Amino acid sequence: MPDLLITGCSQLLTLRGPAPRRGRELRDFEIIRDGALLVREGEIHAVGTRKNVERLRHSRRAKKIDLGGRVVLPGFVDSHTHLIFPESRAAEYEKGIAGVSYEKIAKSGGGILSSVRKLRRMSPDELKVRAHVHLRQMAEHGTTTLEAKTGYGLDFSSEVKTLEVVRELRLEQRLDIATTFLGAHVVPPEYKGRTEDFVDLVARIWIPYIAQTGLAQFCDVFCDRGAFTVHQTARILMAGLVCGLTPRLHADQMMRTGAARLAVRVQAASADHLDKVNAGDIRALADSKVACTLLPGCSFHLGLKHYAPARALIDAGAAVALATDFNPGTSPTPNMQMILSLACSALRMTPAEAIAAATINGAYALRRHSRVGSLEVGKFADIAAFDVDDYREIPYYFGVNHCSLVMKRGSVIFEKAEN
Repeated sequence: MPDLLITGCSQLLTLRGPAPRRGRELRDFEIIRDGALLVREGEIHAVGTRKNVERLRHSRRAKKIDLGGRVVLPGFVDSHTHLIFPESRAAEYEKGIAGVSYEKIAKSGGGILSSVRKLRRMSPDELKVRAHVHLRQMAEHGTTTLEAKTGYGLDFSSEVKTLEVVRELRLEQRLDIATTFLGAHVVPPEYKGRTEDFVDLVARIWIPYIAQTGLAQFCDVFCDRGAFTVHQTARILMAGLVCGLTPRLHADQMMRTGAARLAVRVQAASADHLDKVNAGDIRALADSKVACTLLPGCSFHLGLKHYAPARALIDAGAAVALATDFNPGTSPTPNMQMILSLACSALRMTPAEAIAAATINGAYALRRHSRVGSLEVGKFADIAAFDVDDYREIPYYFGVNHCSLVMKRGSVIFEKAEN
């Protein structure tokens, strides 16, 4: 791989520095005017002003890429997705518009269990084809690292099938994928009325196998009304910890269950959603190392008025991240730029806070902040360039794909065709 000299960055947002970003640090990041990067063997070798980087010895023989005055950021880190699913749930979307609640749709056989029935019937190749489309869409919108959960199988063979599909996807395309086992998404239909038996199965049989085979790095549980209790969640997460799987939680989305406090107790990598947390929960999260991953796409898609208390979390000093929660039922968008817009308009985050939450803090939520999430020496050259005059225009012009070029480890994986 030849050395690359990347110039023409009107604003180069490096996000370099300690991780995670908290409080005021979330919006106080470095912007280099007329910036440049030197890339060697897929990693950043130098970053600074064009004048200073061009003077370096290795820059003289490097292949030059002039970005023509674009705004340049680290590639987005989408730290919460349900990448593998069988098809859309557009019919349920229409019912929701007509006033049928998400929970009522689920009780009538829709929701997560409708995806479960279809995924169990689909072949790995069929699932992989759909996932490749979604991964391409993510890359085209600036994402270079993501997390992918299971949870639409809910039986052993289907959960393993999903994990094996993700393992193959990691080899077949360029985006980095962190894998999360979410076997406890909801109680499968065959265990209706026997939730404790299902929890026992997941904790004693499934988790040891998945950990031993290296199919996942994380273990997640949907701890909320209609899913799993705090006690059941704790049992599953502790079983995962014993086997080497790092905890994550779907926490306090539809009602306050105490899941956020559990996340603190088990030292989870992240607690996600957090729409219904209270002041005490916010203080506990702020005093912990848990990433607070907010998912405004869910409230937007479901037409809800209530969003997670981003401002209270940031002001308290919590480590706030942003992600798409890409899934067929509540947030069917692969577009992190749209999530930035929602974070600014609905969560009242500043554009700078939203970008930091979607890059370096997202990397922290995946325990990958030593290699991705910022543009600094020694990290992967994961770069996204945007056709805007100022970084604040990325969320400002909502619903528009501003991304014109994406690099993963120094290789171009997306470039917008010139008109």
